[in-house]
Amino acid sequence: MLTLPVHTATTFVLSRPHYPENVGAAARAIKTMGFARLALVRPGRLAVPEHEMALKMAVKARDVLAATERHETLVDAVGHAGCVVATTSRRGVSGVQTPADLAPELERMAAQGHSVAVVFGNEKTGLDDHELALAHVCLRIPMAADQPSLNLAQAVQLVAYELFRAALARRP
Repeated sequence: MLTLPVHTATTFVLSRPHYPENVGAAARAIKTMGFARLALVRPGRLAVPEHEMALKMAVKARDVLAATERHETLVDAVGHAGCVVATTSRRGVSGVQTPADLAPELERMAAQGHSVAVVFGNEKTGLDDHELALAHVCLRIPMAADQPSLNLAQAVQLVAYELFRAALARRP
């Protein structure tokens, strides 16, 4: 098992999540990669950390769920961040980077204590135009198929993994 210092400067933000399973699985995903900060913006009625299905999916990450921040607006959730990264599956968004390309820079910023917020949209609608406009940079996970997007928790896992890999690469 590789252990790296948890970058408390990195927050994973789920905007308007609908399914409690995704909240729990996202908590597990970030914890497995050494992160601990999860925030929710206007979660659906059931998509709360204390929901039984969120707890079930958060295997060994209930501490992350218990510490999950809740916000009424995305501005409140990312207002502290020096760098806001929006995830999108939309085509035609300019300047979009892949997680692998962007991760080394985000990891460097977090290691230097700069706050980073990685924002994921609702499972069905993604991030809206106003939410995308809050970002300093956008990322898209490359996909081979015509599938329009990944499951929310899977997307969180992939981005957290790339940030973890970038942290490993910086190790002495």
